[in-house]
Amino acid sequence: MTMSNTVISRLAAENWPFSREWLPQEAYMVGGAVRDAILGRSREYLDLDFIIPDDAVKVASAIAHHYQAGFVLLDAERKIARVVFPHATADFAQQEGDSLITDLHRRDFTINAIAYNPHTQEIIDPLQGCADIEAGILRMISPANLQDDPLRLMRAYRQAAQLGFTIEPATQATIRTLAADISKVAAERVRLEISYLLGSFQGTPWLTAAWEDGLLATFFTNTTRESLIKLAAVDKAATLISQTWPQLEAELQQYVRDTVKTTWLGIAKLACLVHRNPEVAEIELQELTYSRAEIRAVIIALRLFPQFKVVNLSLREQYFLFQDAGVVFIATTTLALADDMRVEAMSGDNPLWVYAPLINRYLNPDDLVAHPSPLVSGKEVIIALNVPASPLVGKILSEIAVAQAEGKVSTPEAAIELAKQFVEG
Repeated sequence: MTMSNTVISRLAAENWPFSREWLPQEAYMVGGAVRDAILGRSREYLDLDFIIPDDAVKVASAIAHHYQAGFVLLDAERKIARVVFPHATADFAQQEGDSLITDLHRRDFTINAIAYNPHTQEIIDPLQGCADIEAGILRMISPANLQDDPLRLMRAYRQAAQLGFTIEPATQATIRTLAADISKVAAERVRLEISYLLGSFQGTPWLTAAWEDGLLATFFTNTTRESLIKLAAVDKAATLISQTWPQLEAELQQYVRDTVKTTWLGIAKLACLVHRNPEVAEIELQELTYSRAEIRAVIIALRLFPQFKVVNLSLREQYFLFQDAGVVFIATTTLALADDMRVEAMSGDNPLWVYAPLINRYLNPDDLVAHPSPLVSGKEVIIALNVPASPLVGKILSEIAVAQAEGKVSTPEAAIELAKQFVEG
């Protein structure tokens, strides 16, 4: 099939992190990189997939060795290996079946069943995936292919959100029929698909569709229609916060940790899908194999968001609220605002004014309520008061910080005098 020079130039081997000469003659690039080149989507980080007729792992190993890149054997049985470069990954898989066409017919959706021959610069599209890309349609190749790996059922919704596509009606009907098969998939694999949907504004309608089509009930047993209404409210709350305080938009999109690919927006949304009781939610999230950092963040948001909704908190109450929330502040604020917005939507009121004082404190690095600057250390308190290290020292430091925020103490000497009162009292 002929393809525009622009598409071919996007796929050209000159853009790869290794030379085309390392590939055998019958090797093809397939999958997302080909689809994205046709769509005109560019990525800073290249994610390449190749199918090799024979010795795929050997080819990958040789490339990794030559370029001193990382090598990971992903699937020994199916002979799939990954080579990790500084700004790219390349997966090499053994061709399934006796030909390229057979391999392409075993894939999930037509848009992912397009191959590119790097030697001849030819596009191979036996299932009319290019036409579906042009129409913005996600179409299954066959029901059997979805059954072969039921994760593909959830992947349909993630890819529809990612690409801005619609799911072809017969494909969606098939997914509904096969929905129970999702229970055969390991929780961590489903979680990765859901994490993208949680971190994206485009993901919410598709998460709702996945729930309606029966794909979430196995994993999120406490999700209800009300949960999904609140999920949409979180998006609206995040938009309102970002418009009012643009610097918070980037923070909502930051990951909880570099190693944990859930954003703070995702944490606020995840809190909508689990049970509102933090103890029940913790068990749910553990079963879904979420990390300790993610579980802790959701639990803090669930536990604290009602306190964020209280008007006219004292400085003391605000101080301890900031201490308890820590890095989960923006996710908790978003969840609280979303909860209010569902109620206020009927009257048209904007409940953001309730949260403005807390957010303005959070954004001011010199604010002593949100960002205490200790006058004395725990060690200094222990020496000055001649007391042992204990929880009492922590309580004394908190009381000093509150008094400092209230303007009652401003020097280390005054802080120690205040500390003496607690010990003597």
